[in-house]
Amino acid sequence: MEDLSLHILDIVENSIAAGAAHVEIRVSEEPRDDRLSIEIDDDGSGMKEETLEKAADPFFTSRTTRRVGLGLSLFEQAAKTAGGEFRIESHPGAGTKVRGVFQYSHVDRQPFGDVARTLLTLAAGNPQVDFTYRHRTGGSQISFSTREIKTQLGDAPIHSPRGIAAIRTSLERVREQVERLVAREEDAHAARSR
Repeated sequence: MEDLSLHILDIVENSIAAGAAHVEIRVSEEPRDDRLSIEIDDDGSGMKEETLEKAADPFFTSRTTRRVGLGLSLFEQAAKTAGGEFRIESHPGAGTKVRGVFQYSHVDRQPFGDVARTLLTLAAGNPQVDFTYRHRTGGSQISFSTREIKTQLGDAPIHSPRGIAAIRTSLERVREQVERLVAREEDAHAARSR
């Protein structure tokens, strides 16, 4: 995987395959604490203990369409390579939570990537699922919710041209706000380091 947004895409696709009706993606980007964390929390079918123990093994998958399950193992490797950690929690009938923590400044941390495109792909391709994205930086939080967009659209489907335009507009606003917050945090961190 080239960037972290592609890891998010892959893990959320697992959530959708597990029957999730709601997926929440939480990002905490804290340059001054030298930490970036990504959590993906779903209300899907969850996993039994024996499946959970093998979930990050690249040679295990519950899918019948392929013989390996690289998504979780690649995310785990990306976190650990960047001086971080990986954790997965799951219970049958209660969903799954995946968390990766990365050293923000680590030379091997993958770039964040285009999370707006990832969210657009997920929302437009899976209209039956509600997605929430929360991005926290320096005590401020920006969020995106397909439930809110569906409410604004009324009877128009979220995967209609009008729905996709609404998603794009909302995500562009989120992207701009996040970029401003991250730049402010990085500037403040650099000023304190001098």
